[in-house]
Amino acid sequence: MILEKLAKLLAEHTDIEASSITMDTPFDSLGLDSLDTVELLMELEEEVGVPLELQEKVDTVGDLVRFIEDKIGGSHE
Repeated sequence: MILEKLAKLLAEHTDIEASSITMDTPFDSLGLDSLDTVELLMELEEEVGVPLELQEKVDTVGDLVRFIEDKIGGSHE
């Protein structure tokens, strides 16, 4: 599931445990800077196999999960 992949990547970029990252986790609480965000998106593109070009700001982990699921046509393992 996208949430688990995203939580794992976020945990690698932060000091937060993957198990504590939920759909409701706000990105501003994760302490990521713009470079971290760019690196994270590049890693996510490799994980899901589709280009991810954010056209709008995402506020929560759930917003990004829904964006990715829309891009790949639904939730995939």
